[in-house]
Amino acid sequence: MATETGRKEQKERFAGTRALVIGAGLSGVAAVRLLHRVGAEALLLEQNESRTEEEIRAKLMDADRTKTKIFIGTLPKKEMKKLDFCVPSPAVPMDSPLMEELAEKGIPVLSEIELAYRLMQGTLVAITGTNGKTTTTTLTGELLAARPAYRYGEEVFVVGNIGDAFALHTLDTKKSSVTVAEISSFQLEAVEEFHADVSCIMNITPDHLDRHHTMKAYREAKERIANLQQKERGDFCVLNYMDPLLREFGKKRCQAEVLWFSSGERPPRGLWLNGDDITVTGLGEADYVLMHFSECRLVGNAGAEDVMAALAIMIALGHEPFSSVEVIKNFKPVPHRIEYIATKRGIDFYNDSKATNPDAAVQGLKAMSKPVVLIGGGYDKGSDYDSWTALFPGRVKKLVLIGDTAEKIAESARAQGFTKTVFAKNFDEAFEKALDAAKEGNAVLLSPACASWGMFVNYEERGEKFRACVENLEE
Repeated sequence: MATETGRKEQKERFAGTRALVIGAGLSGVAAVRLLHRVGAEALLLEQNESRTEEEIRAKLMDADRTKTKIFIGTLPKKEMKKLDFCVPSPAVPMDSPLMEELAEKGIPVLSEIELAYRLMQGTLVAITGTNGKTTTTTLTGELLAARPAYRYGEEVFVVGNIGDAFALHTLDTKKSSVTVAEISSFQLEAVEEFHADVSCIMNITPDHLDRHHTMKAYREAKERIANLQQKERGDFCVLNYMDPLLREFGKKRCQAEVLWFSSGERPPRGLWLNGDDITVTGLGEADYVLMHFSECRLVGNAGAEDVMAALAIMIALGHEPFSSVEVIKNFKPVPHRIEYIATKRGIDFYNDSKATNPDAAVQGLKAMSKPVVLIGGGYDKGSDYDSWTALFPGRVKKLVLIGDTAEKIAESARAQGFTKTVFAKNFDEAFEKALDAAKEGNAVLLSPACASWGMFVNYEERGEKFRACVENLEE
């Protein structure tokens, strides 16, 4: 737990320094604001040369617009010589030419979450994983905010790779605060002192291999969320017992007290989905049932894991789990994650645009109980689609593919004996083809298994496009 004394020391440590912030996205804008608030000078580099200084300056907060030096494309050599450290956007690879040049010059690198962590107070819950982290982070925030002692924006802050950047609120935290942060593997690449009181890794399955290159590097990035945790300090790490990589990590390398959640086998200590019963095991003289999962609005094993992970986090924070049950029963799925949109013409429409990798798309497909017309495809992150396409026979009535990965996915499906595939040039055409194939009693599921880049700005825009198509559909 960070203290007021520790924050004062960190403010003094940053005061008068000169930092390069790379990227004018949400985390970059928040980092500039935080640096100025602690008395540092911030330079902002936007590498996208299509952006103008005027539009970048407009994104900054009022107090930062006139005192921030902005560079577009590249940073002048004379400016690089005067830097004390840099704060790169999570989108900037550590092996990019600029980052390698900064490393050669000995300029320290701090991720935005590292900068924010050093200046926060209170308790930190940090959640990562290939899939499920957004729902778990959101649910954990709601469970905390529902308690009498807490309020959103005062004692509970939900930040990170979801909504507001960590750096935006870190100086608003106090000793009584709990910060719940969704953290990506990109953000964990440049952490040093970052230390969560409770960490959680939902799962580790192949993703972002275009960035990390190997599964080993990707796994190691995820595990960094628990690197500095110690059981002796009262730290907890919440892990998925059904994930073989995490089971090995929890048993052999994790130094925190481990609480498990499991949608299959009974774990030694934590939460377990026993049929329809969410059961607490190994934390008392006898197991006991907290609730029935069918009482939740979330669906599938993935939904059960999100609920159990959030409950395990609450237990790790010292909260009695029964007090969370009513909030969980009323919790709505986060937008774009197996989100029910509407039933029209007797067809159920589900938006799973957040399924940006095959493992997430597997969970989306498993959650469907009706014959599925599936819309998939998008940007290629170097994924293998076989685990997803193996589920198509018997589940998918028609597959509609778009984007760069269309032929790659179709080939994987053919290898599984599935040939009911059509291709579309754009999203509107894909929706029309899905609608032509769907009949009353079917479900149309947008679950791309790919990123949206090249066709949409992000998965949210893709999901909103799907929602608009459904809402505009006449009965």
